[in-house]
Amino acid sequence: MLSRLTIKNVALIDEAEIEFGEGLNVLSGETGAGKSVILDSVNFVLGAKADRSMIRYGEAECMVKAEFSVPENGRAARALREMDIETEGDIIISRRFGESGKNSIKINGCTVTAGMLRTVTDCLVDVHGQSEHFFLLKESNQLRTLDGVAGAPLKAEKEKLGALLKALADVKERIALIGGNEQERGRRLDILDFQIREIENVGLKEGEEEELLARRNKINHLEKIISSVREASEFLSGDGGALDGLRGAKRAMGQIAGLDAEYEEISGRLESLALDADDLAATLSDLGEGLYFDEEEAQATENRLEEIRSLKRKYGADKAEIDGYLQKCREEYELLSDSEGKYAELTAEREKLGKKIYAACRKMTDIRRQAGEGFCRRVTEELKTLNIAHARFEIRFAPYAEGDAERATGNGLDEICFLFSANAGEPPKPLSKIISGGEMSRFMLAIKTQLSDVNEISTYIFDEIDAGISGKTAKVVGEKFAQIAKHTQIIAVSHLAQIAAMSDREFLIEKREESGKTYTRVCALGEEEKKGEIVRLLGGGEGEEFALKHAEELLRQAKQYKQSIN
Repeated sequence: MLSRLTIKNVALIDEAEIEFGEGLNVLSGETGAGKSVILDSVNFVLGAKADRSMIRYGEAECMVKAEFSVPENGRAARALREMDIETEGDIIISRRFGESGKNSIKINGCTVTAGMLRTVTDCLVDVHGQSEHFFLLKESNQLRTLDGVAGAPLKAEKEKLGALLKALADVKERIALIGGNEQERGRRLDILDFQIREIENVGLKEGEEEELLARRNKINHLEKIISSVREASEFLSGDGGALDGLRGAKRAMGQIAGLDAEYEEISGRLESLALDADDLAATLSDLGEGLYFDEEEAQATENRLEEIRSLKRKYGADKAEIDGYLQKCREEYELLSDSEGKYAELTAEREKLGKKIYAACRKMTDIRRQAGEGFCRRVTEELKTLNIAHARFEIRFAPYAEGDAERATGNGLDEICFLFSANAGEPPKPLSKIISGGEMSRFMLAIKTQLSDVNEISTYIFDEIDAGISGKTAKVVGEKFAQIAKHTQIIAVSHLAQIAAMSDREFLIEKREESGKTYTRVCALGEEEKKGEIVRLLGGGEGEEFALKHAEELLRQAKQYKQSIN
């Protein structure tokens, strides 16, 4: 949900901080007080196109910051992690826009593009107003919405279809390898045969290149190695070297070894050192005699390394990649060697998979149709309670045939469209083409009542959804808000007392003049202040007894209704 909104230098607002709560948050105020500025600020921080006219007069830039609390495993959090932005359920979005046109967007302190921002905010907030973007007006989103209604049975079928589509893609890839005429296949076989023999003839072994590089390193430093070995041997076993010294020390201590246990121990250790030194001297001697430059070995090493380098340039960075490439070459060679038989076999497999995919798509369509019928019926009933007595809501499925199976995606073959008619005698038509602003508001509200959990949207924002309604319809709209707000946060701009009475948190937007300048202020209202605002919305004056009693009755009814649905 949207927990806090901070606005600086937007239109008439110099600075405002609004703390929203769970449930229904209602913004009210006189016409022209600046309620639209609040929603413009929200749209701005959600990724709407920026306009210099929104910057407060005399200021260089404007800034809006929105703080959200969302489930750690929700769509918005997953979208952030895919961008390598950390979140534990808190999402802080800040956006600045200057008169120069410079735009700065950050999410949890990380700079992002406008496109990245919208990817996240599409999962957070659904804004609806008379001219605002609405999720369900996009036909691309209608299928996803219906799938959310269909639930687990459809998800299981999608998984089965996914496995079939993967198998079909593999078959198509193998058929593509056989493609072309006989001459082309012959040329390809020659290339494959050459590559297979080249890799096999080199016969690269695991760790061989490392061993060759170590050997070459020794060859390149052979002169230094010989010199060092000889020098070490001379220090150890030459006249007056370490070995002579150890033997002399052993003889000296051997003369007194019998006088004390400590002397005997030292004598023994000297003897052990002398033996080790003698063995080491012999090793150095053998090593020195075996060290000589073998030109043939040096050349063979270089030649072998060049073979391996050539293989890596052509077929892979290491033995594992080269072996993988060799395996693919062998499989393709085998496939092309018996192209006619393989083509017939693969074609039969492709047709078989096509039938299975078609059957899976049909099953998915049946599940969607069944779910859609109940969904349409429930939404239509909601619409009738919202004073659209002749409402008709239908879902149109585009036809498809078995031959369309190969264009199936993970969503199957269904192309759907939401159709609506508000008037008796008129056929249903696509939402985006026929629905009016007022009808759209009520239609959307009916949908939201049924879908508050499907789209994983944490906040719904309604801009004057109550336009053109009153009386009983206004009461029903308020009740619908309360139903949705049980699970999803709502922020609504309203002029209706019935909706304000139903609010869990009420805000008054008012315009003031201070020191010759005009400011828009946002005030969170307490219970008594809320009652006074409802009196104003009812058209009553301060202290007017009838309006006050009416306001109290609305508040009593709202409280009673909310308790009945909890």
